[in-house]
Amino acid sequence: MRIAFLCKRRYMGKDVILDRYARLYEIPSQLARLGHDVSGYCLDYHVAEDAGAPVRWAHEAGGGTLQWESVSVAGARLPRLLTYPWQLLRQLREFQPDVLIGASDIPHVALARWLSCRLKVPYAVDLYDNFEGFGQARIPGFVPALRRATREASLVLTTSEPLRQLVLQEYGAKGTVISMPSSVDLQVFRSGDKAAARQSLGLPANAQLFGTAGGLYRDKGVEPLYQAWEALAQQYPNLHLVLAGPYRPELPPPQGSRVHHLGNLSHAQVAELFSALDVGVISILDTPFGRYCFPQKAYEMLACGLRVVVTNIGEMRQLFAGTPQIMFEAGNAEGLAAAVSEQLTNPAVPSIAIRDWRTLIEHIEPELVHAVANR
Repeated sequence: MRIAFLCKRRYMGKDVILDRYARLYEIPSQLARLGHDVSGYCLDYHVAEDAGAPVRWAHEAGGGTLQWESVSVAGARLPRLLTYPWQLLRQLREFQPDVLIGASDIPHVALARWLSCRLKVPYAVDLYDNFEGFGQARIPGFVPALRRATREASLVLTTSEPLRQLVLQEYGAKGTVISMPSSVDLQVFRSGDKAAARQSLGLPANAQLFGTAGGLYRDKGVEPLYQAWEALAQQYPNLHLVLAGPYRPELPPPQGSRVHHLGNLSHAQVAELFSALDVGVISILDTPFGRYCFPQKAYEMLACGLRVVVTNIGEMRQLFAGTPQIMFEAGNAEGLAAAVSEQLTNPAVPSIAIRDWRTLIEHIEPELVHAVANR
């Protein structure tokens, strides 16, 4: 098949194309490895260095082909933004895709439907989060456009089962809806040598270490972790807090000789951090985003053999149902501290199978084939 994949260029602080990063790269990449001809079209909202001219790459793809094109709209005026769909339509008429996939945010999901109607080909939608929890959802007309495009898609992929139920029950999806959590690169995220990882990152060799990596923002649920640290620091004199990722001035990390902020780490260094820790923390708030997300770091930590504590919400509630002692209520610092204490004194590592990206995409590929065959 000829597949057009539409998404934004920057995802979770990474460059989808150059970093070959996570879900937005793996879906088209794995489809190409299955023998399909895939073209990815990305909008870059943040970098204007190409002044609106498209930049192209060709990536190795096994049995198929994988082409990428990026266009920057950073700082672009409205007239230029409005011409992009028509420019892409002209390109796709030349490419002649059998199916479109809209991913990453509301504009790309809605654009997939718009292009589908004009090209007379089916389209799929990938929801890696509840996009209604994004800032874009406040723009008038965006949520109805998202719901309509999702409802009419031949295939919808959701990152979690709660989000799948939302799409079925509230959106009234007409096509097939499959819950497909994001996987991780199991060649990068795997059990490693704890002592070597600590030495590499400059962390104390003999202390107990707990912490997290990612956006250290209030809306990402980091505040209960900081509050829990105040109690845990008193209870465990040999315990240190380790953090990695950006933060905002209004909520800086705690200070002290037993707090280590490592800044922004590369993908490989995050895996190294998870090998270095004794307990990893996944704190999620009870918000429209939190209730339907699937934190990728859950699989990253588990793949590294790290003991975790997690918020008892959404997909995490189902995933860790067998180990309720490691869960805490959203926003509850005392519960978070108690769960960390439990993991320090009575360690529990849930036995959860992590399917790699190849296996996940092999599972959904027949649904794309079916959509094309029944258009």
